[in-house]
Amino acid sequence: MHGAGGGEADSGGGPDGGHGLPDAADAWQPPRIRGRDDALGLVRAALRRLEGRSSLRSGPEVIVIEGVPGSGKTRLLDEACALARAAGLRAYKGGGDPDGQLVPMGPLLDALLATDTPVLDRAALRAGARAADHRSWLLREVGGRLEQAASKQPLVIAVDDVQWCDEATLRALRTLPDLLSDRAVLWIVASRGEAPEAVRRTLDRLKETGASALSLTPLDSAAVADVVADLLAITPGPDVLEAARGAEGRPLLIVELVRGLREEGLIVRAGDQAGLVGGRVPLRFRDSVDQRLRQVSEITQELVRVASALGRETPVGQLSELMDRKPGELRAAVREALATDLMVGDGVHLRFRHDLIREAVKAGIPTTVLLLLRRRAAELQLRHGVPEVEVAALVAESAEPGDRWAIGVLRRAAAELASDEPSMAAEISRRALDLTRPGTEERGPLFAETVDLLRRSGRAAEARTLGDRALGEMLEPEAEGRVRLGLARVAARRSFTDAARQCRDGLALPALPVGLRAELLAMLCVALACGGDVEEAGRLIPAALRSVREAGNPAAEAAVLSGESVVWFYHHDMDLALRRIEESIALGGRAEGPTPPAQQDPRPRAWRSLLRGAVGDTDGALELLDAQLRQGLFDGPDASRTVLMTRCRLLLDAGRLADARAEAAAVLALSDTDEADEPADCVDATAHYVLGRTARHRGDLVGSRTAAEHARRMMADESALTRNTGAWLGALSADALGDREEVDRCTRYAADAFERPGPALAGPEDATDYVLYVRITLRAGLRDRAEAAVRAAERRAVAGPGFPVFAAAAAHARALLTDDVDLLRRAALLLADGSQRIARASVLEDLAVASAAAGKDAGEDAGEDVVGHLDRALDLYVRAGADRDVDRVRRRLRDLGVRRGAADGAGRFGLTAAEVRVVRLITQGATNRAVAEALFLSPHTVSSHLRHAYAKLGVTSRVELARVFAELEGDVRADPRRADVSHGPADGR
Repeated sequence: MHGAGGGEADSGGGPDGGHGLPDAADAWQPPRIRGRDDALGLVRAALRRLEGRSSLRSGPEVIVIEGVPGSGKTRLLDEACALARAAGLRAYKGGGDPDGQLVPMGPLLDALLATDTPVLDRAALRAGARAADHRSWLLREVGGRLEQAASKQPLVIAVDDVQWCDEATLRALRTLPDLLSDRAVLWIVASRGEAPEAVRRTLDRLKETGASALSLTPLDSAAVADVVADLLAITPGPDVLEAARGAEGRPLLIVELVRGLREEGLIVRAGDQAGLVGGRVPLRFRDSVDQRLRQVSEITQELVRVASALGRETPVGQLSELMDRKPGELRAAVREALATDLMVGDGVHLRFRHDLIREAVKAGIPTTVLLLLRRRAAELQLRHGVPEVEVAALVAESAEPGDRWAIGVLRRAAAELASDEPSMAAEISRRALDLTRPGTEERGPLFAETVDLLRRSGRAAEARTLGDRALGEMLEPEAEGRVRLGLARVAARRSFTDAARQCRDGLALPALPVGLRAELLAMLCVALACGGDVEEAGRLIPAALRSVREAGNPAAEAAVLSGESVVWFYHHDMDLALRRIEESIALGGRAEGPTPPAQQDPRPRAWRSLLRGAVGDTDGALELLDAQLRQGLFDGPDASRTVLMTRCRLLLDAGRLADARAEAAAVLALSDTDEADEPADCVDATAHYVLGRTARHRGDLVGSRTAAEHARRMMADESALTRNTGAWLGALSADALGDREEVDRCTRYAADAFERPGPALAGPEDATDYVLYVRITLRAGLRDRAEAAVRAAERRAVAGPGFPVFAAAAAHARALLTDDVDLLRRAALLLADGSQRIARASVLEDLAVASAAAGKDAGEDAGEDVVGHLDRALDLYVRAGADRDVDRVRRRLRDLGVRRGAADGAGRFGLTAAEVRVVRLITQGATNRAVAEALFLSPHTVSSHLRHAYAKLGVTSRVELARVFAELEGDVRADPRRADVSHGPADGR
């Protein structure tokens, strides 16, 4: 393979300057793609899969192309789109713009609108632009429209120059391929190798999910010779090829060099070859562009150079103002600029044919002149009413240190972008900070603003680095306090201990404003409570409430109340915990005012749902959370992770294991950890815990080993919450793997924590976890620890008499310790109407075993009650997808002489019950989003279920899925025994 990509190049054009050479074309035409056979083969194979819809991959179909400027990325994307259209597919192409990164999802919108068959509806876009949560609405709208379009005809979506794409476009590229993975959509994205960190993370995410990656290497000598021969329509001689080597194997540079040589008459025919004659050979691309530019009039040269200073596309009217000329004076210059083929346009707007051409022209302008032009252009646009955010790029580049006018413009632009495009706002704010001089009044506040913007855009490592740098300067107390508040909020994502430390250091500063002190106190209370130090948090809360109320800060007051809710939870006063979080949400809603749901902090509402689940109302908690999700997606990865984390934990408690596992995987997929060895935060810790629990119930030993590895890392964390969650996960995984020594080591953490307020098991603890702790410690011969857990469960039951789940857990735990059948009956009765399937199944199974043992001791056979308890337990386990538990109960029934097939609602054909529900709706024609709404799932979960179903059934498209599933369901109707699922080997409990 000579390389990977085509030449972003033209051939011919203009008068023939060579002697005896074949005539050049009168207009620019792209040359053939040379030296990229492997790349084109990859594209054609993907197009064949799309065209036939018969061998689609189970994951998203994505090709990532990377290479230096001029290496052929654009040409390859154009060729892919042309091949797609020739095959009858719909193809759309857009690209990033270095001066257009402030238009949310601009490259995708351009691509999907600028064709005869647009995917999007312009009227709907105009209406949606008025929505307060415009960015989230836009992502949903584009995703929904693409899904509808792809259901009718395969699509190819090409996005060029990803290195210049805005944050919303990058988010769409990370999200939409996965959500549309079962549709006939091919995504092709191209980027320069040197790209910003956010772009690198996006490309890495695509590669991690199965994208094919192409790295464009320079063309080899044979491919270079082919390109030159195509351009000259004659075999090039050795001297011509030697000159072409100066283009470094980049197709675009080769074309521009050869055109320059030809137009200057430096290539002539020598027999049956093209040869080089005397004269200066432009060995560099910039020289070639300069030579062509010198062939036009001075006013045209000025116009082209001024245009290069302003951006990729420039209105002619703006050029006339900057050049102090009337529009009429520029008509001839515009025509001449277009005739050079350096620029294209309609006479009203001009744009460079390629960014490299613009960069070459721009490089020839003295720096002082360039900066002056960009500054004048920014001032001109502001006078004409252009928003400050749209001129921020011009201002940022043209400003010099100490330019207070530029600093003010950039600060205001960053503030305007902060809520919708925090990453872009952070870059603008960082540039404003770079313009400030040490000791100036703007510098400290800008440090604090930039740290906060970096945090909100998910760039925690950068925020920490900048915050540490700020603290190394002599800041005023207020500025330092705000920086420390920002660092505390950054730290809270990974370490509540670090967050509390920053708050304490901030509160120690002198003469802080009342409002700032109140915010630091509120953050400290939240950090202490969520980190597990509930006793100190409880002591601080009264003072914090007085402070935030004195400051008149309802948002900070809402934060303190949410922290107080956590404190009451760990003191087992669930009534007060629920009351405080409701007060927090109500107060926070009033503080947020008209802020749309998609931009509100989801954490208080997520905690409320977790509390509802902890008191046994798992179905109600899920309904609350689903109502929140139906209001729209949450902006930013942290918000989405929080909501999905809450949901996966509730799904686990509800006994919907397949859904819980898919949601937990989605949480981890959204986690952009800055350091590879960084410990898991509470969100990731919960996701790992859920995956470990589901692996245990499914008998997945590989999953249990993976969970054990994560548990060891979590146990090293400073936070009591993360540490104890890791210890509990480690104990569960070790028990599943039969490692009693590790059970001993891991359960010691909880044993030490049972006697004081705070997290002992996975937070927030489910009451039924105490039962499981008693079971595994008894099995490991650790009776004293089992007794401690029983006492803790009983204290919780006494503190929460209004919640049957607590009394049931205490009775069940005590029954395991004392073999008390009556306590098991009481526990089963208390859980009879609950929504926690696995907890109900567990107590029924234990009741059956204990009843059978009591009957045996009395010389009686197992009665109908024993079989009835096991049947009900089996049904609940099957519905939960708990394969290991199902096998165990079936074995118990076989030991009693009873054989049972799959219960109604079980998985079929090797699919889980959840996968069957999703597949059934999909094969009936529902879209992913419609299935998500119908089954109260997230689109991530639907996509995950479909991928698993594709793999299990051996299909790769919806057409195949519908056919195979219909055949299987027909077979089951004829012989119901074929629906039974073959579970893994029986295992101990």
